[in-house]
Amino acid sequence: MKTFIAVAGNVGVGKSTLTRLLSEYMGWEPFYEAVDANPYLADFYQDMRAWSFHSQIFFLAKRLSHHRQIIERPGTVLQDRTVYEDAEIFARNLLQQGYISDRDWRSYWDLYQTVITILPPPDLVIYLQASVSVLQERIRQRGRDYEQTISAEYLTQLNALYETWMDHFTLCPVLTVPTDNLNFVTANTHLEMIANRVLYKLHGKEIVVFE
Repeated sequence: MKTFIAVAGNVGVGKSTLTRLLSEYMGWEPFYEAVDANPYLADFYQDMRAWSFHSQIFFLAKRLSHHRQIIERPGTVLQDRTVYEDAEIFARNLLQQGYISDRDWRSYWDLYQTVITILPPPDLVIYLQASVSVLQERIRQRGRDYEQTISAEYLTQLNALYETWMDHFTLCPVLTVPTDNLNFVTANTHLEMIANRVLYKLHGKEIVVFE
């Protein structure tokens, strides 16, 4: 049976790693965040207030295209990052920081809301949680230069937005996985536990507790 599962969570929480390992373990097709050159990105970093709206519209269009590609895949797909996070987390954070005007936000949000009512949702979202200190350490360990300047304040803001989003998310079941004391890279039992929960808990919301 075809199933569409998406992995969501903050920067550095382990979305790509879990997508890769779980896909290998279960024999599912991974779908990673595509690297598409955003023509507004350079302008955005020069003047965020002027170019945030344009940049987010571009990202939203790409996410929607990726989501549609996944829906059309014949087999089970595991997606690294959802279409919802661009709007619910990153665009909303730009609004809160004053980089998107209220007028532009309303236009963007209306477009997003209209599209997601038409787009089929995943069958399950795996939501990975981590504290800011753990996120910072994982970001440091993976060593991407452009991520090393990400502040604790920014990660805290994103964590808060993720929690609010998940509290109100009803489009599909959610499996919440706290990862501070979890290592599905080296501990096969942790990966196996997540895989088993995914297989027989596709309905309702559940928090996985690791002892």
